[in-house]
Amino acid sequence: MIATRITVVVGLALYVFLWVLALNGASSLVAPLLIPLVLAVLVAAGVALNRYMGVEPRKQHFKDRDGPGS
Repeated sequence: MIATRITVVVGLALYVFLWVLALNGASSLVAPLLIPLVLAVLVAAGVALNRYMGVEPRKQHFKDRDGPGS
């Protein structure tokens, strides 16, 4: 759990740093940096639309294992 948080924080810091570079003259970085933002907006809009329409999430199609090592 701690490693996940560290990874998210470092990734976000790197993303912000790349945006600072893009805004300070590295204009070739703008298009690749916009892709994650556009995808996040599309996913959020899809989830919001599903909730608005009352669509339930799909149920899993496999059975859980009985325990560890089975």
